[in-house]
Amino acid sequence: MTDSVRVTPNMHRVTLGGDGLAGFPAGQSGGYVKLMLPGPEGGRPLVRTYTIRHQSENGIAVDFALHGSDEDSGPATGWALKAQPGDMIRLGGPGDAKPLPEGRGPFLLVGDMTALPAISVNLEALPADATGDAILLVRDEADRQALTKPDGVTVHWLVDADLGANPALLADAARALPAVGDLAYAWVACEFEAMKLLREYLRVEQGFGPDRLYISSYWKRGLIEDDHKQVKRADAQAGG
Repeated sequence: MTDSVRVTPNMHRVTLGGDGLAGFPAGQSGGYVKLMLPGPEGGRPLVRTYTIRHQSENGIAVDFALHGSDEDSGPATGWALKAQPGDMIRLGGPGDAKPLPEGRGPFLLVGDMTALPAISVNLEALPADATGDAILLVRDEADRQALTKPDGVTVHWLVDADLGANPALLADAARALPAVGDLAYAWVACEFEAMKLLREYLRVEQGFGPDRLYISSYWKRGLIEDDHKQVKRADAQAGG
């Protein structure tokens, strides 16, 4: 680890670099890595998945959305908050990014703080004449970030201190937008229950197929990542 900084009150950034990243492929912003943390009593490592917010010659920046006080942090966020330059962590990956398709849109991007890094990368990659809307849910007004985006993309910030407790917020905001049926593509990532409501609206009611919709849950309120993966797998097997 080479740097650690608080981006906003509830978003913390760690930069990973050094000799251990020798050979790490370039161009991975928006992809993901697996952080391998020590397991209990020397058991199997705990694996947590995080987006590569930015990659430079000096390393990769990883943003950690904070869900509560430091004492309530999960193992990965807890590590990030305490990490000092020179600290080591094992990485897996990189995994592929989920970019928007080429074109000027109009696009819809929807996500909470866990998806803000990936959405930020996608906004930065859009052509200058792209249009659309981004709906972003954060824990505090001060968590709004200055995003690099085309002038034709409007950002709608939503605030809820208890992230994930009100899953209808994102779907209600999407329903309030005009001409959703005219979208070229929608990109959605958020808490599991919020994802299901957005999926019902975009896939079922609006008829968006895989060619017009990427949708995923990044976490589920009350569950650790391993348990969320099981719920996510069961949902996919049920046709979700």
